Amino acid sequence: MKVHQVSFSGAVLERGFWLYVWRVTNEGKQFLYVGRTGDSSSRFAASPFARIGQHLDLRPKSGANMLLRHIRSRGLDPERCSFKLITIGPVFPEQKTLEDHRKYRDVVAPMEAALAEHLRVKGHDVCGSHSSKHPPDAKLFARVLAKLGNLL
Repeated sequence: MKVHQVSFSGAVLERGFWLYVWRVTNEGKQFLYVGRTGDSSSRFAASPFARIGQHLDLRPKSGANMLLRHIRSRGLDPERCSFKLITIGPVFPEQKTLEDHRKYRDVVAPMEAALAEHLRVKGHDVCGSHSSKHPPDAKLFARVLAKLGNLL
């Protein structure tokens, strides 16, 4: 039996369009996972806090645990990993209609891909594939990078 602590700002409970970066460390190995809230399946945009449990859901039938799948594909035991989650947002608030949701999703999705590529160019091991047919909004993406700073 051990004692563990988790601390976070209540701001990460806010629903909306967020970008986030996980840093996963285990046995001297480290990699990053880049993601976003506000996907294509509905008009809802979750909070980063809600995504934590989904990404690390150990249940066999879980469908939203992409981070866990990447951890396991690297031969790592998720229960022996250390995690750091950096969230940026909300870039935009959650929208009331699917039509409005899609407008903002189409701004945030290219930034997710650009952020993953930016981190790869900086020499980070970023798991997963990230692509977009469109470039990110340059001014907005510059603000995201400024907020991210040297947190990794």
